[in-house]
Amino acid sequence: MSSSGPQAGNKVAFAPILVADIGGTNARFALITDYCNSSKSFAIEHQHTFPSCDFKSFEDAVDAYLSQINAISITRACLAVAGPVKGAEVMLTNLGWQFNTQQLKRRFGFDNLQVINDFAAFAYAAPYLNERDNICVKQGIAQEHANIAVFGPGTGFGAACLVRSQGQQAVMSCEAGHISLAPVTELDRQLHNVLREDLQHVSVENVFAGPGIARLYRAMAKVHGQTVEDIDAAQIAALAENKECMIAERTLNHFCDWLGSVAGDIALSFGALGGVFIGGGILPRMQQRLLTSRFNERFIAKGVMSQYNSQIPVTLVCQEHIPFIGAAACIHTASPTASSTGRSTRQGD
Repeated sequence: MSSSGPQAGNKVAFAPILVADIGGTNARFALITDYCNSSKSFAIEHQHTFPSCDFKSFEDAVDAYLSQINAISITRACLAVAGPVKGAEVMLTNLGWQFNTQQLKRRFGFDNLQVINDFAAFAYAAPYLNERDNICVKQGIAQEHANIAVFGPGTGFGAACLVRSQGQQAVMSCEAGHISLAPVTELDRQLHNVLREDLQHVSVENVFAGPGIARLYRAMAKVHGQTVEDIDAAQIAALAENKECMIAERTLNHFCDWLGSVAGDIALSFGALGGVFIGGGILPRMQQRLLTSRFNERFIAKGVMSQYNSQIPVTLVCQEHIPFIGAAACIHTASPTASSTGRSTRQGD
């Protein structure tokens, strides 16, 4: 068991929240046992990780976790899942798991159950992130209570927005990874033309995701008249890190450059004057390359809207437990902290 919690201050009785981060490889669970209003931090305890393949169903995974904490009464739960959530039916394709939220709620006696996409969880978590644990990619001034955009390249490309207006907030999920990738520079156009030879639709995710790096590498080689081996993203990163392959270096540099244009488009689309947060599994491993790239220049270069984007701060999120924090925030903001007796205590965020 591991834990992390808020500093003392402004504590109230708190009904525990079961939170989960469900992916194709692991099912991670934890219990949120407290919230500190002054530091905007959640106490995360009773963390357990199970291989997803160990279970035939999601219900079995929940049973396994609850058996570890059987002395604790839980009435609130929020599950962050790597996949779309459509109404009451949830399907995790990579696992073959399917469940109905209403049936799950009845089976485990939850009074409040929410199931959200993993990038929706990232959006909910954004106001609760600790600046000291993350990296400033682009300086700016975030407008208080304005929209916040989150995105990240990983196995795929995810994005979401925390919409805030007139004291209310909601998370808007989307399929930004499947929008058309726009070329901006001459090199972009050359690469895009090569990519179109194999792809009917060149989407953001076709390039800005793990498999996309290899695709961009092959396109970069063709543009420069070079022949390269068919290797994966990890091998490309190793070649670039060791300066063993010019095409690998140019690929990763341009990955960061072109991503700046994509990020700027996302910021404009969501009106993200509250800031942009980058997650996913790729960029935290290429921090220095991102910081020395043309990301910021291309993020800002939006014609008549360049001034708009110039004021928006961009943060690379490296801290842990984002899905847990976001799942907790989803429940907490919709139904503020409540005591174990059911008494609701309203507190501002």
